[in-house]
Amino acid sequence: MNIIKGYKAAQKRLTRRAGSAYGEVSPKVKQKLTEIFGKATSPEQAVEQIVSDVRSKGDAALVYYTEKIDGIKLKTLEINKKQCADAYLKADKALVKALRLAEERVRLFHEEQKKNIWHGVDGEEWGQIVRPLLRVGFYIPGGTAAYPSSVIATVVPGKVAGVKDIIMASPPKADGTIPINTLIAADIAGVDRIFCIGGAQAIAALAYGTETVPGVDKICGPGNVFVMLAKKLVFGTVAIDALQGPSEVLIIADEHASARYCAADMLAQAEHDPLAQAILITTSSDKAVEIKKELTGQLKDLPRRNAASESLEKNGAIIVINSIDEAIDLANLYAPEHLELIVKTADKYLNKIANAGCVFLGENSTEPIGDYVAGPSHALPTGGTARFSSPLNVLDFMKIIDVVKMKKPVLKKLAGAATTIARAEGLEAHARAIEKRFE
Repeated sequence: MNIIKGYKAAQKRLTRRAGSAYGEVSPKVKQKLTEIFGKATSPEQAVEQIVSDVRSKGDAALVYYTEKIDGIKLKTLEINKKQCADAYLKADKALVKALRLAEERVRLFHEEQKKNIWHGVDGEEWGQIVRPLLRVGFYIPGGTAAYPSSVIATVVPGKVAGVKDIIMASPPKADGTIPINTLIAADIAGVDRIFCIGGAQAIAALAYGTETVPGVDKICGPGNVFVMLAKKLVFGTVAIDALQGPSEVLIIADEHASARYCAADMLAQAEHDPLAQAILITTSSDKAVEIKKELTGQLKDLPRRNAASESLEKNGAIIVINSIDEAIDLANLYAPEHLELIVKTADKYLNKIANAGCVFLGENSTEPIGDYVAGPSHALPTGGTARFSSPLNVLDFMKIIDVVKMKKPVLKKLAGAATTIARAEGLEAHARAIEKRFE
């Protein structure tokens, strides 16, 4: 990983407007698609076919594609309450305790947010009411791994918002079940129904409904390229939270920052995936060299060192510039998912931050604590979308309904203008509907 020097070079490296690219897959996945569909098929074509089949064939398509894609013949699509209860008997008690703490902190944070957001308007002639969505579907990645923290981070804000029906879908393991840690997190978070399906077929089922899976109003949660393409395809039938891309962190460090901490936090992002981005900007050339040396040392005994090393080489960067203000300008340009300020008096720079998913102030606010138990949801905008997007929060699960309450004297006062505009637009029935109130 090279060290980049100077503001202009850094600006070139950190400029991004295209957003996340979906559709790129490995040769192995391309071969798998050819086997499934009997011909060369792009990810977009595969997702369109899967979504169409689930929409028209329902449960049968879910069973078919789960067997074709995952090699698993499902006996049932839904996980019952007993399976969730039994999961506790096999679980690590320390993990259950940790998940309960995570749920509590995420819930308390979002309850505090709910208290402090706008609740509605009640004027004499108009108003607005705020209502939670009735049914939301949450997609939780799985299959070969379990991500109970994603359950807590996405479901709990919806629960706090007042969503009535919370539906979860997650891919099955080889034995056709969902990992026990995911089931326990779902129970702790308050999920109502759990379905053992993954990929594009799960997104289609949540969007359109099947004989077994209820259709929802919104779909939330991260996933692979097929999940993201399916979310794009069904948007409009349902709402979606976002199109999440690879994880990323941008760290701003001054000459006082600990090189050990900086390297550790970069590796915490890099180990996610070879596509993850770990970028550090510093005002000290000596610190840049020190951090690069630390990265090499800490990589040696990292279990996921291959993924982390590839991420750093392909997508990582250490940048040296002249001042913290320049670093913040670059951070606002890049609009990172996670922004760490490991600088002296970090708080004083907060009002200069315009674009970031979540800001971590000071050396003790390491990003991984935000992944699990800090409080705010770890579902954050990626790929530069923090320029216009917010983290997942209670507002994602609420909607506004406008109210008009017109008294006769006010209607009479406004009628002339309304009928004039209506007739200018060629809508005579609009004008007459108003005038009939005065005949």
